[in-house]
Amino acid sequence: MIRIEVSPSVIRWACARSGRSIEDLQQKFPRLTDWECGRVRPTLKQLEALAKATFTPIGFFFLEKPPVDELPVPDFRTMDNAEVRRPSPHLLNTIYLCQQRQAWYQEEAQRDLFWQNFVGSLDISVEVEAAAEQIGRMFRFDMASRIELRDENETLRQFIEGSEEQGILVMVSGVVGNNTHQRLDVNEFRGFALSDPIAPLIFINGTDAKAAQIFTLAHEIAHLGLGQSGVSNAQAATTRSSHSIERWCNQVAAELLVPSHAISETFNPRAALTDEIRRLARFFKVSRLVILRRIHDIEGLSREQFRQAYAEELNRLEKIPDRSGGHYYYSVVARASKRFARALIASALEERTTLTEAMRLLDVKNVSALKKIAHNLGMRF
Repeated sequence: MIRIEVSPSVIRWACARSGRSIEDLQQKFPRLTDWECGRVRPTLKQLEALAKATFTPIGFFFLEKPPVDELPVPDFRTMDNAEVRRPSPHLLNTIYLCQQRQAWYQEEAQRDLFWQNFVGSLDISVEVEAAAEQIGRMFRFDMASRIELRDENETLRQFIEGSEEQGILVMVSGVVGNNTHQRLDVNEFRGFALSDPIAPLIFINGTDAKAAQIFTLAHEIAHLGLGQSGVSNAQAATTRSSHSIERWCNQVAAELLVPSHAISETFNPRAALTDEIRRLARFFKVSRLVILRRIHDIEGLSREQFRQAYAEELNRLEKIPDRSGGHYYYSVVARASKRFARALIASALEERTTLTEAMRLLDVKNVSALKKIAHNLGMRF
């Protein structure tokens, strides 16, 4: 039986970055401690199983020392006001896949001579109200455009459509690619923006609530307005983030979704807070957390009242069961962006892109899946 020489430090690194507990891994790999100490070498089959279990490309196990896990874009995430240091394999692989899709779309958009004029059109010296007004107008998402929308699902759908009309690829997914066994953690990140003058891209963590996804999309659009890429953990409570860019983007997102003048006019301080938050969240089609933030911004709540109410709402959200799922082929399109999927399939049909490449970029296994996706997009394959 052939055993493989593997650096113990690489094995320890792979286990640590996987996010899985040592107890869980040891249950699956009883000799793991021996491998980590270098007392025993794993077989190739064992090494392949460890690579799969730790979400690590097997080639990394042949390195002399662990590679440095670094995000390929700026990191604006904070957790309890502390910067988050190590990105998970799921986050890294999601960014890499989005970068591949963006690179393909850059060439396609250049061929069609399509350029959009929003990316880089703002800077943080622009007044928050002015920036929010510009975004609302350009993306068909001002108060007048969305006041009659039925609910958060419809609001998010219209916001995404308006964003894609501006040339932005919007990808919403709660898993890596289409692998439902590799779920993304909303506590690690809520979204990211990949700025580009031709193929700007926004990714939204689909494990988050729909209302929270609306805030994330608004936040990432503000990032693109600055011409700024970055990974975010944007929340309504963090409009006072230590990152100046992140703070500005949070403020713009909050103003876009719940304008200061509108919340001032509609908030009833004499009503019971719980009922008022619920009413305003339905009216503005946003999360109750955003409403709490905006009531605090207009001095309708003290800092202590805001902290307590915010914590209570977070506790309520944690108890809501996960209802993610849905039609597989619609999910594939949402995960890859409707704009991207249509362009890719059209390119494959015109034989500018191979079917193999189209399947790889959409992360589907066969041509039959491509045909069904095309059908759902109203395209003849």
